[in-house]
Amino acid sequence: MIKFRYNSNSSLITILFFILLLPILASSACTCEKQRKDQNKSKEVLRYKLVAIVSVLVSGALGVCLPFLVKNISSILHPDKDFYLLIKAFAAGVILATGFVHVLPDAAHESLTSPCLSKNPWGRFPFTGFVAMVSAIGTLMMEAIATGYHKRSELRKSQPVDGDEESDHGAHHAGHVHGSALVLEPSNSLELIRHRIISQVLELGIVVHSVIIGISLGACQSPHTIKPLVAALSFHQFFEGMGLGGCIYQAKFKHKTMATMVLFFSLTTPIGIAVGIAISNTYTTSSPTALIVQGLLLSASAGILIYMALVDLLAADFINNAKMLGNTKLQLGANFTLLLGACFMSLMAKWGES
Repeated sequence: MIKFRYNSNSSLITILFFILLLPILASSACTCEKQRKDQNKSKEVLRYKLVAIVSVLVSGALGVCLPFLVKNISSILHPDKDFYLLIKAFAAGVILATGFVHVLPDAAHESLTSPCLSKNPWGRFPFTGFVAMVSAIGTLMMEAIATGYHKRSELRKSQPVDGDEESDHGAHHAGHVHGSALVLEPSNSLELIRHRIISQVLELGIVVHSVIIGISLGACQSPHTIKPLVAALSFHQFFEGMGLGGCIYQAKFKHKTMATMVLFFSLTTPIGIAVGIAISNTYTTSSPTALIVQGLLLSASAGILIYMALVDLLAADFINNAKMLGNTKLQLGANFTLLLGACFMSLMAKWGES
């Protein structure tokens, strides 16, 4: 009887032991399974990020090089033709929508008004709009000062070295020709300088937010977030590059300078993605420092892009271009392509969120 009770107790103890051990074994099995899933997920995420680097690099390079390629392929798409004004209007709409719909909301709603930041001062003052406004005013001032400086320099260079007055008719005729040059040459040179300033400032604004977008994508760990971003960002880089490429073409830089600017734009976002991959284990997008830096840079970038799109790209063609003002069909077409570019880029923002 004692023996039976002993065996029964020992069996009961053994059963209780396995019952108590079961959750531990189950949790360890789940942990191993979770680790395997995490490893597979990490590999999938890395694969998408590598695809993003290649896709964004190719689309950005193709977009920024397109104005230089089409001039040799098709006379219709030559930058001096009417049809190219329609392409410029479309690209300006893309850049305008980038500033208003992509960059500014990211700075306002995801960075500087994040609940991760303290209410004082970030919740008590509209820093996003303020920084964007200061950035736009700063761009205007810089452009005006640089243009004025170059204009004064050109006028000083155009002054005759010899102050003697011309006496005969031949000398008077030469002076008249020289006087005409005083009007025409500085004007042409000033327009060229203006295009160069526009292209450089525009690239600065584009590059700032391209770096931030690249780092954010590279640091992201969700494949469901990355997949739509790859397609949206590729289209984004293509059309934005097309607008920038047109400005670089009109600036008529030397070949070395143009190649540098094209490479700089093409490589910025892929390098940002690579940096994001490298720091993905340590970088936290919700840390206060990261949110503040991203928000301020994005706000400044938005101000630059909005100013450049409205003042330097659209106003220059829609208000000051004699060819545009004298052709009603061209005006209507440019307005249509402007709205098309802006709407298309706005849809990219919705696509990137889905």
